[in-house]
Amino acid sequence: MCLLDEVLDWEADRIRCASGGHGTPDHPLRAHGRIGIACGIEIAAQTMAVHGALSAAGALSAAGTLSAAGADNRPRAGLLAGVRSVRMYAARLDDVRADLVCEATRMAGDAGGALYEFELSSAGSTLMRGRATVVLDASDPRARGWST
Repeated sequence: MCLLDEVLDWEADRIRCASGGHGTPDHPLRAHGRIGIACGIEIAAQTMAVHGALSAAGALSAAGTLSAAGADNRPRAGLLAGVRSVRMYAARLDDVRADLVCEATRMAGDAGGALYEFELSSAGSTLMRGRATVVLDASDPRARGWST
């Protein structure tokens, strides 16, 4: 399930993505005829995942296309380990008319994970903001420095 339609811009520590399918009746997060605001966390998580993949693949080539990622440079598995300080300023997403824009800023991180701040907005109005912790290579305890 991909909820993002496009990457608006990105750099080493920040990304902005757009999503416009939240008004469709067959949206994958729609339940009981609506999409609750908490579903915005999934949009933020996908935005952070795209940022991680773009960062791992390297900078844009001179031609403006993403360079091919080799086996050592493929995106790593990740896990949204937690969210904090989440503030919700709307009740639902399906009644928002304009595209949703998610901006995520990487505040800290290393090879094992990252801390992001995120904001979901539409037409200049903030719908949700918070922080998220992402753990990379969550399926491999050795990558986290944990013993098995």
